Amino acid sequence: MSTVRDEGIVLRQHKLGEADHIVTFFCRRGGKVRAVAKGVRRTGSKFGARLEPGSHVDLQLYAGRSLGIVTQAESLHPYGAQIVDDYPRYTSMIAILEATERIVAEEGESSLRMYLLLIGALRSLAEKQKPSRLVFDAFLIRAMSVAGWEPSLLECARCGTPGPHRRYSVATGGTTCTSCAVPKAVTIQEQTPAHLLALLQGDWDEALCSAERVRRESGGVLAAHLQWHLERSLRSLPYVERDGAPVRLPMPEPSPYDDLEPELFTELTR
Repeated sequence: MSTVRDEGIVLRQHKLGEADHIVTFFCRRGGKVRAVAKGVRRTGSKFGARLEPGSHVDLQLYAGRSLGIVTQAESLHPYGAQIVDDYPRYTSMIAILEATERIVAEEGESSLRMYLLLIGALRSLAEKQKPSRLVFDAFLIRAMSVAGWEPSLLECARCGTPGPHRRYSVATGGTTCTSCAVPKAVTIQEQTPAHLLALLQGDWDEALCSAERVRRESGGVLAAHLQWHLERSLRSLPYVERDGAPVRLPMPEPSPYDDLEPELFTELTR
């Protein structure tokens, strides 16, 4: 086995045997990596606390065929520890970490843009200057842009007619003009495309000025768009708080999505 040195974010961990964890990292150069952290569940573990979800660490590991072995972990930024006492921010962080793991499907596939986007989202949550739900929504739309799933907001997704338009369908790829709207497309508020565009471009002055109903609808649009492309829902999404209360989402089977789309939007934008 070869020794690998990298820095990364802990996406998640699950138990292995009596004292070990299998930890999933998203690394700057190595992409998504899974490795065994031996003995981290013991009280005397030398780096157990450094491998909590959301931690930014400097790693050294032995790279195996399927699973590596963590040999060293030094904390760079304990984002998870800084967020854990704030429930809305913590749930947003967990959803961001899960979304990253789902979007970056292949292990070992490097994506510097996604890595820097993840670091920026965690830093923003830890600084506690911006609303957690806007940070989460901004991360989702930018992550989908990196993945090639960016929704069409400025023009019709079918014919290219300049917008903004108020008909939206995840199956079509975003907003559409009235002529191109499919039967199951939903009508969104006039300000929603501009709010989504502000989140995508990092225009926080514009995003922070948006009305509450526009923020909620935008969050629903993004969640539905992501679910369509992932062909599954994020498990942590129902616990993300909006307006002081968790969003209640249905947990549908992966298919058929055409039948589920109206129900999903009704629940998300209620």
